[in-house]
Amino acid sequence: MNKDNFCYVNERFADLQLLRYRLNGFENLSLQQKKLVYYLSEATLYGRDITFDQFGKYNLIIRKTLEAIYLNYNGDRDCNEFNSLVVYLKRVWFSNGIYHHYGCEKLIPCFSETFFKDALFAIDKEMLPLNDNQSVEDLFYMLREVMFNPHVLSKRVNKTEGDDVIASSACNFYENITQQEVEDFYNKKKNENSEDKEPVSYGLNSKLVKEDDTIKEIVWKENGMYGKSIRHIIHWLKKAADVAENENQKKYIETLISYYKSGDLREFNKYCIEWVAEHDAHVDFVNGFIEVYGDPLGLKGSWEGIVEYKDIEATKRTKTISCNAQWFEDHSPIDPRFRKEKVSGVTANVICAAMLGGDEYPSTAIGINLPNADWIRADYGSKSVTIGNLTEAYNKAARGNGFKEEFVVDDYTISIIEKYGDTCDDLHTDLHECLGHGSGRLLPGVDPDALKSYGNTIEETRADLFALYYIADDKLIELGLVPDKDAYKSQYYTYIMNGLLTQLTRIKPGHHIEEAHMRNRALIAHWCYENGDAIRLTKKDGKLFVVIDDYPALRILFAKLLAEIQRIKSEGDYLAARNIVERYAVKVDKEIHSEILNRYERLDLAPYKGFLNPVMIPVLDNRGEIVDVKLDYTENYTDQMLRYSRQYATLI
Repeated sequence: MNKDNFCYVNERFADLQLLRYRLNGFENLSLQQKKLVYYLSEATLYGRDITFDQFGKYNLIIRKTLEAIYLNYNGDRDCNEFNSLVVYLKRVWFSNGIYHHYGCEKLIPCFSETFFKDALFAIDKEMLPLNDNQSVEDLFYMLREVMFNPHVLSKRVNKTEGDDVIASSACNFYENITQQEVEDFYNKKKNENSEDKEPVSYGLNSKLVKEDDTIKEIVWKENGMYGKSIRHIIHWLKKAADVAENENQKKYIETLISYYKSGDLREFNKYCIEWVAEHDAHVDFVNGFIEVYGDPLGLKGSWEGIVEYKDIEATKRTKTISCNAQWFEDHSPIDPRFRKEKVSGVTANVICAAMLGGDEYPSTAIGINLPNADWIRADYGSKSVTIGNLTEAYNKAARGNGFKEEFVVDDYTISIIEKYGDTCDDLHTDLHECLGHGSGRLLPGVDPDALKSYGNTIEETRADLFALYYIADDKLIELGLVPDKDAYKSQYYTYIMNGLLTQLTRIKPGHHIEEAHMRNRALIAHWCYENGDAIRLTKKDGKLFVVIDDYPALRILFAKLLAEIQRIKSEGDYLAARNIVERYAVKVDKEIHSEILNRYERLDLAPYKGFLNPVMIPVLDNRGEIVDVKLDYTENYTDQMLRYSRQYATLI
């Protein structure tokens, strides 16, 4: 398929649009590399049920029930009720459960309880996910409140100040336990191991429950919770290890397998260290319980997977950045006490995503920096990636959609964004992931989890500010990363416009900002708006716009805020974190919100986008050996989701 003719835009429903991403250069990989990508992709897809279960204890049962109705319903499939059920099912697939993938609020069906009950009872019970001795009626009454009552298990991740964020969150990481009990449980573990020079990420791979007044961890491992899925993942990781590109890659795959078998977080530390040290392989991956955004306390890792290979030409850009990491650290506008004296092991690549899974699918990041443990970053470094083929898909899909014309203040600013926007968007992601997350240090004795529910927002704010500060630096012109002194203005304008105005298109009327990345952007934009004269809001033809009057002054504001955010992080200042997030990052102006929603609605755009995976088809010889791997981009969203539910179902 000719690259210019590749169709990036696919299906749209609710507030979502599905895109396709192209695996540029896949045909040029060696057979060994293609086999490695294929095996790792299978390991990625087998984690799907884990993510569904982590995001809510009823998610898998609801998904399987809805799929059974969709496949077997014999009534009028053109009626509004059935069409509403189809849309709801598609949203459940997209969000890995019944909670919005971004806002975390419960998705309430638009079909009636009566329709659901009638459709359910019309299905052969053999098609339904019934437990032993459970009737269809039992299933209906169990699911009715969970699905239809907005007050029951209403939010997957709740971070509202003053709430017990554990008791009020529906994520399936805890059961019958309070926030205070969770904090006490893990603080005790940390205190008992306070002299540990290589601490583990306590709670990362377990569910914490209280039974008969006893608190215990149920570990996610081969012979523990999620074992059925993990055994499949291990099977395909073993096959991947057999075709690894070098001995170091083989070693870290085998260590990951060992960790999955034992559940020992020290094995996970070992895996992270080995993974960070390997730089030569063309193919790489992430697979496991990694990011903690799905836990209101930032402890439990949601399962995710991504398979990738390097974009050699584009990686020249990120290598330039990583090779100068020490310069950036030394010139950071923060207290020297918080700088790293020696930046170690920072590597960065632009990559092509080859397969997405778990918490990275269908909605995914465009950049990743790992591992997350601060001490491993400090002692061994980190790996950063910018996912080039996903940003390519986003950019292609956004061409000519009218967004800039509606929200950017004037033609000159639009011209700056059109000239430099794609370049600076990629560069901001590079700086955020490669240097921002890897910069700075905690003071000795500071608990990495000291900021509790505000930790994720502060960390994302820190990385974004680092990128915003440096994207305007002459050093980037010297390094050949931007063409001239005006390029950075495109990023400054779109960032502030997003933080103050346009990201509100993702918030429902009357709601506050919950998601960590959105809070981060709001915090930066509103702090700069209130603490200087560089930016202002103005009315033009009755519409609200952002104006940046002084770009250099805005950079100074970014520097001041970065210094404070780094101090909060380095000192573990929980009260300061809470105050700055709650003041600048949470609340929404209702009048501005209403205007932005109305203007956006007239554009008829979907505020959220996600991706369909390609289908990988192994080509076999007459001995059953793989001789090639072909790609098929034609599978539609419903067929892909139903196939995944058949092929990779493991837990119920």
